[in-house]
Amino acid sequence: MSELDQTPDEPTTSPDEPQWARFDAMAQTTEALAAAQAAIAEGRCIVLPTDTVYGIGANAFSAEAVQGLLDAKHRGRDMPPPVLVAETGMLEALADELPSHAIRLAEAFWPGALTLIVPAQKYLRMDLGETRGTIAVRVPDHDFTRDLLRRTGPLAVSSANVSGQEASTDIDEALRQLGDSVAVYLDAGATAGPTPSTIIDFVSEPLGRIVRMGALGIDQLREVDPFLVWEDEPSAEPKPDLAPDAEDEAPAS
Repeated sequence: MSELDQTPDEPTTSPDEPQWARFDAMAQTTEALAAAQAAIAEGRCIVLPTDTVYGIGANAFSAEAVQGLLDAKHRGRDMPPPVLVAETGMLEALADELPSHAIRLAEAFWPGALTLIVPAQKYLRMDLGETRGTIAVRVPDHDFTRDLLRRTGPLAVSSANVSGQEASTDIDEALRQLGDSVAVYLDAGATAGPTPSTIIDFVSEPLGRIVRMGALGIDQLREVDPFLVWEDEPSAEPKPDLAPDAEDEAPAS
């Protein structure tokens, strides 16, 4: 038989087969880390566990990868994703003119459920969307994910869900929502969610303004930064209606 008569090789995969891989992050740690690192290097998205909810992550230094993340979530560039890093010391590498209160909060609550919005380094080569010169940074309290971040460097990470849907607290829900838009799913069991991280903005308010209350409460935060502004803070309990001058009366014995 001549070469012209030979039948071409059949495709190795069916169009109906999933285009993603799933790993047990605890039982297949080595394989999971290697696969996730490779996907990030190729500019693809992964789903990874955090200490709050599952996140969808991409190479923070690749504009194309970040756009893939936004596309997977059906989100515009007007909602740029935060950046996850492995160590608290990375904050100074990403941010410029850090307020002292931001540093204190990072030292007190990282790793943990706290996201800080700070001025981005002027020459930082990240295109995360319409950030207006800011960057949101967090160190997650999850050993596996911090190990991954040490291998990949900073990752742009947003909650693993389509915009408008509930954040995923298990890998099956993330897979249902994001499907083939993600290359690698890293399953570490149910997360502690659904409450997300608390977000504090140090750009619009140098002393810190809470823009989303999350897993860290106001009392915890004000032990470190007593000057935090929270515009949605509940007001004091209203006093009952009293007759004129009744408040000046002595209480009954």
